[in-house]
Amino acid sequence: MFTKGLIAEKVREIREKHGFENVPFFIDDVIYDSEGDKLFIIARDRSDKSAIIGNSFVIGKLREELGVKQVTVYSKLDLLIKRKKVRENIERIKGTYLEFLNPILEAELKFPPRKWPELKNNGEALVFLSFNAKAMVGFAEKVGLIPVKVGIKYAFPKWEYEAIEGSPREVLFPDEDKLIEIAKERGLSIIISDFPFDLKFRESIALLNPLRFLHMGFFEAKYFFGFEKPVILDKMALIDFVVSYVYEGLMESTDGANLIWRGWRR
Repeated sequence: MFTKGLIAEKVREIREKHGFENVPFFIDDVIYDSEGDKLFIIARDRSDKSAIIGNSFVIGKLREELGVKQVTVYSKLDLLIKRKKVRENIERIKGTYLEFLNPILEAELKFPPRKWPELKNNGEALVFLSFNAKAMVGFAEKVGLIPVKVGIKYAFPKWEYEAIEGSPREVLFPDEDKLIEIAKERGLSIIISDFPFDLKFRESIALLNPLRFLHMGFFEAKYFFGFEKPVILDKMALIDFVVSYVYEGLMESTDGANLIWRGWRR
């Protein structure tokens, strides 16, 4: 239905029609997920990816012309990095109480498209409502965990959760020590939040950031789990947070710029 040649031709036409520079690019593969009506374009490298995305404009027009629900572009390098990290994390959780996550990690090795098996009855986990709160809660539920939700008072006014005292910075950079104490009080061994690392074990408790753990980008998480930004956050911390995600290849620079702009204009 969709071929590399067809997609390349469409991208060139859109770029020319709307005044974008005529630059060469290469498409390594095209994968269409008919179940989700999603098209995945695998560019050869990141410069090819940038040419195809065209500051989000080109890819938006491409989606309209093709009439599909979603079009996403990855570079071959990004996928190789992702698979390397996922394989490393499969080894890291061997022999630990996180081994129940193996089916999810194995599924991520075959991404795209994303086809997760259904996991059930894996107990409770403390979920701190940080910037990507929907992704944190959604991940917990999809892997068969019951999320015990806590968060900074007033950060998510539409949500039901146990409010705790804390600074706006903690919405972006969770306080490990505070959350470990809460988890210990409740007898929980897993804490899920937007930690600045993928996985860490402290005092027999696993601190897990599923986006970094799976090398899942902000855009992917937004469409897979949904996204609702907190109403309280530290503006300077937002810059540090976004820069770290962009640096690790987990967020497009245009998405990052938009998040900072929206956060600062409030």
